[in-house]
Amino acid sequence: MADTTPPPAHFSCGCAFGGGLGRRSFVALLGGAALAAGGLREAGAREGVEVAPPSQLSKLVSAQQVEQAAAKQYNDMLGQAAQKRALAPPGHPQVERLRFISERLIPYTYEWNPSAKDWRWEVNLIGSKQINAFCMPGGKIAFFYGILNELKLNDDEVAMIMGHEMTHALREHAREQMGKTMATRGAIEIGSALLGLGSGGRLLADMGGQLLTLRFGREDESEADLIGLELAARGGYDPRAGVSLWKKMASANSRAPVELLSTHPSGPTRISDIELNLPKVMPLYERADKPGRRFGPPPAAASTPN
Repeated sequence: MADTTPPPAHFSCGCAFGGGLGRRSFVALLGGAALAAGGLREAGAREGVEVAPPSQLSKLVSAQQVEQAAAKQYNDMLGQAAQKRALAPPGHPQVERLRFISERLIPYTYEWNPSAKDWRWEVNLIGSKQINAFCMPGGKIAFFYGILNELKLNDDEVAMIMGHEMTHALREHAREQMGKTMATRGAIEIGSALLGLGSGGRLLADMGGQLLTLRFGREDESEADLIGLELAARGGYDPRAGVSLWKKMASANSRAPVELLSTHPSGPTRISDIELNLPKVMPLYERADKPGRRFGPPPAAASTPN
């Protein structure tokens, strides 16, 4: 299968380190009480990781419109890959592997976003050397062959990536970013925006066309790490693989720039945060039903997903 480089596919890997208002500032702007009311149960009321309540900024944008835009961009990307013979077929061993792992994690996503029960989850493999993966709103997942082949990921490490990317969709980080942009641009006619009318509607349409290039902030990336860790553990995958995964990423990046690391924070801080949270998820992993099948990375001789 020929290599291809589809449209920039780092949607759910995005991270912005620049200035601007953070989530806490927007909480103050929109009302901290409303944010707290929409969050998960208070810390200590559940077993697993602890994260801040989801941002109410996401509610400024229609989930249906965002998911429709994501589905269109995802299908367009798959169509382009298929034309270049770079879309792995359903029977490909690595596609079967990715879909098997995703099916073990998906049932545990519903607590984090009840709408996930109604999503039409999709998982595909793109024949590109990029070390990258993403999950768009509505559960549209893609892995690039390079991340499996170059890093020689085991199933536990794949599950760490899968859970991380799923979290971006579950916590609606794209909607939050779009809502933040609408607020800072002064798009205050929210009703018009939700109906696709007026300047707010045009802004939403413009941003909907940029889902593959949105960048997420440091808080979103940290949240994706932690919730992804829990999703993988509940699915029966060893969360300690989060440490080995990011060490592999750092090693690969030292040899050549890694696409995923261009938008993901890395380094000792990230690994230490994962290690700090391992005691919260190891009991979940130890009690979880373990996968009935184990897969391996692509064989050494394979360079593309034929």
